[in-house]
Amino acid sequence: MEIHYLDEKLETLCTDDRKAQRELGKDGFKKLRRRLADLEAARSLGDLPAGRPHPLQGDRKGQFALDLNGGNRLVLEPADDLPPVDGDGNLEWKKVRAVRIVFIGDYHDD
Repeated sequence: MEIHYLDEKLETLCTDDRKAQRELGKDGFKKLRRRLADLEAARSLGDLPAGRPHPLQGDRKGQFALDLNGGNRLVLEPADDLPPVDGDGNLEWKKVRAVRIVFIGDYHDD
């Protein structure tokens, strides 16, 4: 799957092991690495093996979360040129083939 980033800060957090370990701790770093490897290996979000993938509601509607550690989540949104939708116009998450990482942390603290 294609992985994009909302901004340079998130890209650095996902690609710089030392920064990720410093900001997320040892366990958070390990989980982030596993989730990123799962995303890279998947053909679509429907192929994810772990992380309790789930669509979000409220002000995060249209986004998707994967569990990291504790309350931390890896939050994604579709980055497909034309996101797949069903006949009712609802996003078909299981068919999304490109994602944008938009947040890493505990969105419950916002």
